[in-house]
Amino acid sequence: MDLFEYQARDLFESYGVPVLAGIIADTPAEAKAAAEKIGGTVVVKAQVKAGGRGKAGGVKVVHNPDDAATAAEAILGLDIKGHIVKRVMVAAGARIAKEYYFSVLLDRANRSYLSLCSVEGGMEIEELAVERPEALAKVEVDPLGGIDLAKARDIAIAGGFDADTADKVAPVIVKLYDVYKGEDATLVEVNPLVLTEDGQVLALDGKVTLDENAAFRHPNHEALEDKDAADPLEAKAKAHDLNYVKLDGEVGIIGNGAGLVMSTLDVVSYAGARHGGVKPANFLDIGGGASAEVMAAGLDVILGDPQVKSVFVNVFGGITACDAVANGVVKALEILGDAATKPLVVRLDGNKVEEGRAILRAANNPLVTLADTMDEGADKAAELASK
Repeated sequence: MDLFEYQARDLFESYGVPVLAGIIADTPAEAKAAAEKIGGTVVVKAQVKAGGRGKAGGVKVVHNPDDAATAAEAILGLDIKGHIVKRVMVAAGARIAKEYYFSVLLDRANRSYLSLCSVEGGMEIEELAVERPEALAKVEVDPLGGIDLAKARDIAIAGGFDADTADKVAPVIVKLYDVYKGEDATLVEVNPLVLTEDGQVLALDGKVTLDENAAFRHPNHEALEDKDAADPLEAKAKAHDLNYVKLDGEVGIIGNGAGLVMSTLDVVSYAGARHGGVKPANFLDIGGGASAEVMAAGLDVILGDPQVKSVFVNVFGGITACDAVANGVVKALEILGDAATKPLVVRLDGNKVEEGRAILRAANNPLVTLADTMDEGADKAAELASK
């Protein structure tokens, strides 16, 4: 889960990372009031989860509350890389002497953490990495050892800092790592980390990504979710504890097990190429249990997608046998009633497959078509979606 800048700022502050005052505003009037409270020069910054805000006109420096209101009026409603600005942060201004870069992230390839650091900050870090890779230090961080003051100083020196500046920056790096570890983040980035003219080191713009797999340890993270931006179908699926991802296609997919569902997406894509280019509409893994309630919840989510023209249920019976899955499909259609209007292609295999198929044949629901193989089922579902 990516955080907005103001959320990252608040998180940094709670861990003792030096930050500037910042107040969120949803209207020009609120921005004016925030500027009055902070006083002096302020920066009005669009709150969107996208880079390039400054280039898009989403960051404005102003010197009085009236200008803050004018700036907020210009920024609110902006489209920045497909993100509509609905909120701004009014932050205190700073007299910047130098801009730096620091981040710590999860290095999946090496099963470790990685710190990136440079004495050159403020610009797009991707550009720096390409144009001047020698200016961006990459330092492995042992997850067991973490970043203490000595390690932080080593990272700063590797990033090109002189000894005196490294001594100032190192304590801030330690605190930023505390945020990373304490909040189960996969990324904590500050660009720029600045040195002010009066010698302070400040985290001026932060980016934080939290590991949703660790949400059970952080009940407070739920309040950080951007529920307005969430896809309503994905939100509905999440409420039912379903593993669902919406895609841009016409064939709804239900399977049990992530591997089987991924394979089903591929097979449907291949079949769809023969039927006008139809594609999978979603990833939906109902897991090991396929009760009527789970199946109904899954079908309810998929059938609620107006793009879906057909549904392919592809289940391999294991611990949950095919007869239980078949009963789940039959009862799910009963539960949904008139809400179920789109054709379903069902392919069962594995434990008690014959019993499962017999149950579906006996139910004789006009929406259900049985398929013997995955290829056959995918082809039929794609054909139905193309009509």
